[in-house]
Amino acid sequence: MGMHGAAHIVWDWNGTLFHDNTAIIGATNAAFAELGMEPITLERYRELYCVPVPKFYERLIGRLPTDEEWEVMDVTFHLYYTEHRVGCGLTDGVPGLLAEWASAGRSQSILSMYGHEELVPLVRGFGIEPHFIRVDGRTGPSGGSKAEHMVRHVGALTGVEPARTVVIGDAADDAVAALHVGARAVLYTGGSHSRASLEGVGVPVVDSLEEAVAEAERLAA
Repeated sequence: MGMHGAAHIVWDWNGTLFHDNTAIIGATNAAFAELGMEPITLERYRELYCVPVPKFYERLIGRLPTDEEWEVMDVTFHLYYTEHRVGCGLTDGVPGLLAEWASAGRSQSILSMYGHEELVPLVRGFGIEPHFIRVDGRTGPSGGSKAEHMVRHVGALTGVEPARTVVIGDAADDAVAALHVGARAVLYTGGSHSRASLEGVGVPVVDSLEEAVAEAERLAA
C-alpha cells in the first residue's frame, strides 16, 4: 500500500532504471534487417524514436509498415532483445536512489511497456523488488502508448494521490501518460530520446536519475 498523502514516483523501466540502450538498438537493427533496411545509429534512434512504434518506423522509411511487416519486425525485435538484455544492468546509482526514497517514507512503483511476464522476474533478479509497492508491465499488444496502462496502474495504487505522483521516464510518452492521470513528469536523457527531442515536451528534463529524484521531490512537495 502507498503512504497516504506521501509523494510517489512511478518509474519507467527500459532506458530509465534499466540501462538497455545497446540491446534496444541492436534489436531495432535486427528488426530492420528482416525488411532489408539499413541499420541506424543510437544517436539517430534517439532523435527519431516515438510511440506508437509504427510511427517511428514511418519516420525512418517514409511510410507505415504493413501489418505483416510490423509482425515480422516486432517478433524479431523481441527475440533479439531477450537474448541481449542479459548483458545490460541497472543505471548507475539506482539501488541507492530507490532505498533513499523509500527510507524517507515515500512510495514508488514501476510501470513499463515491457511485457509483464518478462518484467517481474527481471526486476526481482536485481534484488530491488521490495522497494516497490507495485510492478506492472505491459499486457496486450506491443507498440502502443502508456497512457491507458497508467490509468490502470495509478488506479491500483492504494493511498497514492495523482497530484503528488511524479512519473520518471526517458520518453515523451511518459509525460503524456502522466498528464493523462493528473500526475507530473520528469524526463531523463539517458534512454530512448535525445535531450533536444525531450525539451519540447514542456516538463523538466534532467541528465541523471539523481537529478530526476530531486526534481520529483520538488514537484510533489
